[in-house]
Amino acid sequence: MVWNKLGLLYKPVNIHPKLKTHAANPLPIHLHDDVFRIYFSGRDRTDRSSVGYVDINIITQDIIRTCSEPLLTHGEAGSYYSHGISIGNIYTSHGKDYILFMGWQIDKGEHWRGDVGRIQLIDKDTMVIDPEPFIGVDSVDEVSLSYPWVEANDDGSFDMWYGSTISWNSENGEMIHVLNHATSENGEEWDRHGLSVPYEVNLAQAFSKPTVLCTPSDYKMWFSYRSGTGEKYRIGYATSADKKNWILDLANSGITIGPEGAWDGEMVCYPYVFQHNTETYMLYNGNGNGKTGFGLAKLEVE
Repeated sequence: MVWNKLGLLYKPVNIHPKLKTHAANPLPIHLHDDVFRIYFSGRDRTDRSSVGYVDINIITQDIIRTCSEPLLTHGEAGSYYSHGISIGNIYTSHGKDYILFMGWQIDKGEHWRGDVGRIQLIDKDTMVIDPEPFIGVDSVDEVSLSYPWVEANDDGSFDMWYGSTISWNSENGEMIHVLNHATSENGEEWDRHGLSVPYEVNLAQAFSKPTVLCTPSDYKMWFSYRSGTGEKYRIGYATSADKKNWILDLANSGITIGPEGAWDGEMVCYPYVFQHNTETYMLYNGNGNGKTGFGLAKLEVE
């Protein structure tokens, strides 16, 4: 399995004071033909993130339209998303379209932390955010939560994979932030089942932004990870037969950093895998956690 990189799809520009830099966490929705609206998290001058978008023909790579202002901005001081919105994926529940996100907050003198919030997508130009966290810390996730991916099942139930912090510091100084699993019968109440993807200190211990592809034979997951040995984010890979228990297979992610000096020459992160016509694509970020924009790759099965 190899991801054929098709190049940098969108390079951020200073659109608005709340979208001055970055285009992180790209999330595509199909508009028509080969045109997708790609939502992203941009940042202001103090690194607080809000949600913008760009409409792109992914075949020709032509930019059709760029937003002039954010669809959603980070919250007020004291809110669970006061320092940013990092979007996950889109799913439908009870006829409504939702996007779950990581809401960032930094209390004075404290370490940053996150909760999972929920956005309702009313239409492609209108988003409404829940004022309270959708999923917060509890006895399973005691420290901080991040980047959820929700998968709807044919029977109306749901699976979710999301980030959960075990510790901000381990023996090598890197945090231990893992991918946990939760299920729901109705999309509202969630049962948390704890660790889903195995981690290993000095190999893969700082995970984020899972994206899941369901195939007739198994389930495939790509995600960002750091080893704790000094290198920046890479994109990892895992497989599962049952969606609950995953086998780590980092060597077969099919994608790595670009050449020195490239927009993705230092890191690759925040993947989003989706299908269009008969092809499978990945949107992903490069250097600076999305500061250089997002690129597109196409899956080539050997």
